[in-house]
Amino acid sequence: MTQKTALITGITGQDGGYLAEYLLKKGYIVHGIKRRASLFNTDRIDHLYQDPHVENRNLILHYGDLTDSMNLTKIIQEVQPDEIYNLAAMSHVKVSFDTPEYVANADGIGTLRILEAVRLLGLAEKTRIYQASTSELYGLVQEVPQNEKTPFYPRSPYAVAKMYAYWITVNYREAYNMHASNGILFNHESPQRGETFVTRKVTRALSKIALGLQEKVYMGNLSSKRDWGHAKDYIRAMYLILQQEQPDDYVIATGITTTIRDFIKMAAAEIGIEISFEGEGVNERGMLTAIDEKLFIEKVGEKYLPALKERLTQSQSHSAHSHSSQLVGVDPMYFRPTEVDLLIGDPTKSNTVLGWKPKYDLQGLVADMMQSDVKLMKKESYLKDGGYHIMNYFE
Repeated sequence: MTQKTALITGITGQDGGYLAEYLLKKGYIVHGIKRRASLFNTDRIDHLYQDPHVENRNLILHYGDLTDSMNLTKIIQEVQPDEIYNLAAMSHVKVSFDTPEYVANADGIGTLRILEAVRLLGLAEKTRIYQASTSELYGLVQEVPQNEKTPFYPRSPYAVAKMYAYWITVNYREAYNMHASNGILFNHESPQRGETFVTRKVTRALSKIALGLQEKVYMGNLSSKRDWGHAKDYIRAMYLILQQEQPDDYVIATGITTTIRDFIKMAAAEIGIEISFEGEGVNERGMLTAIDEKLFIEKVGEKYLPALKERLTQSQSHSAHSHSSQLVGVDPMYFRPTEVDLLIGDPTKSNTVLGWKPKYDLQGLVADMMQSDVKLMKKESYLKDGGYHIMNYFE
């Protein structure tokens, strides 16, 4: 059997890193496209990296950008891939309101550039294409849960750009008989999730709060509901989609929805912290109401317990509105101009046709993320204990 070659755009992202590792274990030669940056941005694939001087490498990186059609065409011509996984995108929904033109160019037209390159190079019969679509397409949802036939109603520049990418993929499939498929993936998280995405923001902040490195965290709409799964499960679905004889579009989801508020509670409970919410809207607050000391010591460490207990004691000895026990606040700065309140996917088709089922439930995902971030944030704690100044994001 001939060794397959895959090309992954966005290989340095969460999904790209997990997918590269997955395909390498299956014996693929993996090529990845990464943007040029003055800082190293390959953390998620550093454990897979191979020096260019190594013979018979099976992981090769190329500099590229979805906004550069000549560059993309050149790479595809050189690689001659059996499979292309287009995972690259400016994928932060809130930021897409600030950079709408760039998002349209990269996320929307970028997909067209890949499809057109494959067509012009005469690779339509050889190369299978996976397009990373998103549950954000459903936006102001028209039915619950959302499946492959649910009408789209995008509510952000990111979602609108992804809607173009979705339909141009369908169009090239039908017009040129290309094996091009969309995976409409609902929210999928992991310890490798970007720090500004809501789940990772929560697990990082709670870890720092537990270690005494941070007092509280500010969030946006706590009532938003999302269908969260583990990225390791979702990259398996991407692979399965391209192994099908016929190209098609699939919803990849768990079928379970959870509010951001409840995600915060679950993440805190994972390390023995109980948070209760009070108030409404911008005045809503998440308060420290109890500590499971045995669990906290097991998950975080005994040396960090006294400081957290002191915060709880102070709040109990003062008024019910004491700020010492507030761990979560709401800042309107994080609200979106057009909000997406409820997303929950119907994975029936992916379950039956692909034979895909997630191995992680939400509790398993939360445990994985909290365990990883507590370990990561302890590095900052050790440095602080050693007398070093820990710079914040803006320093």
